[in-house]
Amino acid sequence: MVGGCLLSASAIAAEAGPAEAKEAAVPLRPAELVHIGKFAVTNSMLVTWIVAAGIIVFAQVATRRIKPIPSGIQNFWEWLVESLYTFLEGIIGRQLVRKTFWFFATIFIFILFVNWFGLIPGVGTIGWGHYDANAAFHVDRPLLRGGNADLNMTTAMAAIFFLLWLIWAFQAQGVGGFLKHLFAPKGETTGIVKVLMIVIFFAVGWLEVISILFRPIALSFRLFGNIYAGESILEAMSTMVPMLSPILPLPFYFLEVLVGFVQALVFMLLTAVFTMLIAQHEHGPAHAH
Repeated sequence: MVGGCLLSASAIAAEAGPAEAKEAAVPLRPAELVHIGKFAVTNSMLVTWIVAAGIIVFAQVATRRIKPIPSGIQNFWEWLVESLYTFLEGIIGRQLVRKTFWFFATIFIFILFVNWFGLIPGVGTIGWGHYDANAAFHVDRPLLRGGNADLNMTTAMAAIFFLLWLIWAFQAQGVGGFLKHLFAPKGETTGIVKVLMIVIFFAVGWLEVISILFRPIALSFRLFGNIYAGESILEAMSTMVPMLSPILPLPFYFLEVLVGFVQALVFMLLTAVFTMLIAQHEHGPAHAH
């Protein structure tokens, strides 16, 4: 998978010959395919559109004719949705999962299949490029690229979650309850100890605010970093020994299949837990569990 060579690097490689030519690493920025006015369509954006359309069509076909005894793709779709619902219900509770399941299930399914789509042969290796002095073709502008290897995509998903988190927090706590959750002292105290606790928890509340503001950044960079690192490893393995390029990346390829699942699960779990911490009202043994 070779993509995104800089123009200057391509020119140097063509002029200097094979001794000085250098393989380009996976670019941080996605390649722009077309412009619609000032709006640029990138190769990673195209992948997210393809995956989203595929998921929507698959869900529509699977649920078009619901049977009492499911089979085929209806059986798979019901198994996937029910498994996610049961899994999340055990973590965030029955009441909260009814309200938020639509987002957590969607984000998991979307991230998972975007990650796996980026591993399909041809993604990152088919596109526009140039021939070097040895008549080997190098892709400068891939037609497709993994959607979550684009920081813009992961940042957008994290920003959407942060907005929803604020809405769910205000719905559950109210503005006053939300501020109390952040800054009010916990526990029953009196006298000078209560004054001291008020000062301490007010300071801790501002640390919590900073932590909340950094959550979208951490979510976006965690997902982007792992997927981009996977692309870089596959790129390095496929170019390290040209004669072994079809074989050498295989162990890392299957590892990336697992990483794609784990990263989708981690993103969903972190967003679910963040929501539970602010929106959960129960304080019994079940909540402690």
